[in-house]
Amino acid sequence: HDARSVFHKMPQHSVVSWNAMIAAYAHHGQAKETLRLFQQMQLEGVIPDKLTFVSILSACASQVALTEGKGMHALVIDCGFQSEVVVGNALVNMYG
Repeated sequence: HDARSVFHKMPQHSVVSWNAMIAAYAHHGQAKETLRLFQQMQLEGVIPDKLTFVSILSACASQVALTEGKGMHALVIDCGFQSEVVVGNALVNMYG
């Protein structure tokens, strides 16, 4: 909870700080919180990068979030990250 506390005290959030939080929740298997953070990131107008999508797709690998993962796949294409190897690997992991 220390990282979350520091994050919430930050006056502004960059894609790097968002990625750190999203990756932490994804790593701990908390798909719903990962997706909630991503939505909040979008509401703040922060543009996701390929590392954002790697974490989100990883979180969506569970059956609980596979539907959301398919939507994220479409967003990956819209953002032009479909040819990034690291993103492709995350997609294979999610669908695998």
